[in-house]
Amino acid sequence: MLVGAAALALFSGPAIAACGSTPPVKDVDALIDVLDRAHQDARLAGNAAAAAPPKIAAALTVVADQRAAHAKALTEEITRISGETPTTSTTASSSAAPTTSGPPPAPPTPAAVVAALKQSADGAALLAAQQSGYRAGLLGSIAAACTASATVALPDAGVRT
Repeated sequence: MLVGAAALALFSGPAIAACGSTPPVKDVDALIDVLDRAHQDARLAGNAAAAAPPKIAAALTVVADQRAAHAKALTEEITRISGETPTTSTTASSSAAPTTSGPPPAPPTPAAVVAALKQSADGAALLAAQQSGYRAGLLGSIAAACTASATVALPDAGVRT
């Protein structure tokens, strides 16, 4: 009986401590990188939609909405695991006023959106393979959505890459 109690105390101590510990910073940082990409992709797709023909614009708007939903889900997960709402580089840079004068830059092309989605899919898939549970599922679904948009939805709408 005493040996069982000693074993329970020995093994339950680290388990209890692990339950209250914070996630490794690298996990949070990796999720913030994926969050940054989601914000960038949403903005890129939205800007490309503004200058695209109607059929392509509709598909790009769906992509922008999906990537904004990914950003929201990632923000919620980062907040859950870290206890703090994340500040991303895109949130910080979007509040800064533009400092250049002259003609505005050309809108992004739909092909640029496809390329960005492929990069985002690759990054999310690689990170998903390193995770477990909900986080792996979230990242896997983000990778799948980006891949589907880049290889099916946008080409079906007429985007040429």
